[in-house]
Amino acid sequence: MKVAVLDDYQHVALSHPAWATLAPDIEVVPFHEHLPPDELADRLAPFDAAVAMRERTPLPGTLLARLPRLRLIVTAGMANASIDLAAARERGITVCGTAARGSATVELTWALILSLVRAVPAADAALRSGIWQTGSRPGADLADATLGVLGVGRLGSRVAAVGQAFGMRVVAWSANLTAERAAETGVERVTFDELLSTSDIVTVHLRLSERTRGLLGARELALMKAGAYLVNTSRGPIVDEAALLAALSAGRLAGAGLDVYDVEPLPADHPLLHAPNTVLTPHLGYVSRGTFDVFFRDIVEDIAAFHAGEPVRVL
Repeated sequence: MKVAVLDDYQHVALSHPAWATLAPDIEVVPFHEHLPPDELADRLAPFDAAVAMRERTPLPGTLLARLPRLRLIVTAGMANASIDLAAARERGITVCGTAARGSATVELTWALILSLVRAVPAADAALRSGIWQTGSRPGADLADATLGVLGVGRLGSRVAAVGQAFGMRVVAWSANLTAERAAETGVERVTFDELLSTSDIVTVHLRLSERTRGLLGARELALMKAGAYLVNTSRGPIVDEAALLAALSAGRLAGAGLDVYDVEPLPADHPLLHAPNTVLTPHLGYVSRGTFDVFFRDIVEDIAAFHAGEPVRVL
């Protein structure tokens, strides 16, 4: 059995000790670079199984049709919108998942927020070039500011709790947010437009769906307070990139912290790389030692169970 581990950007996949427990007739090959569909189809042709690191590489039906040998896909996490499950089922490909941790994404959200409001990257760059505060602006305060949380699920509720610890007023909205859930998490339930118009920081923690795609467009960004910040560690297409670029260029928003994008990896010539007042990270939300420990432990279990004819965590 030949297994490909896709998008091992940091060359860490095979460092986990669990791989050593696989049967000797299972060969594991990491792919360190992100491959376009045609090249990926050629490279994956001799493999029986593919491991997807979250949604770094889409596996649509058109690609699966070009991989007649593929029998198993293992995705990190128990959901992956980039895998065509119906096409996999039709072709007899088993798809399995893993457990996950949410703490890393919550922590990165606050890393982006704090970097934005205190201008940490700019201050670091200035100091290294010999500038001591000169020309810099005072940072914003979190205490008594309003944090707007879009989505109060497993991640959003924990982001809200940190905001409360900072002494922030925390307001929240999602299409399914009930008064009971708001009370349980200690947030103030408001309308979508009210959240945008009253929040000093808006942070996105919604699943990407047809309902949330483009949720924050030109109208919505115009509703945000002048000088507010936007943070997105969820999925890029929830925010209209063109509208966000326009709002940043016009100076309406104080800044944006982004970990996710419409196209990933982000192209080298993408205008966001030159947008003012931004802190950008390359989809690091789940990239942590603890998260990878869970992912690779379960990935190896999934491969071993399939190899033994008894698949587990089947999606």
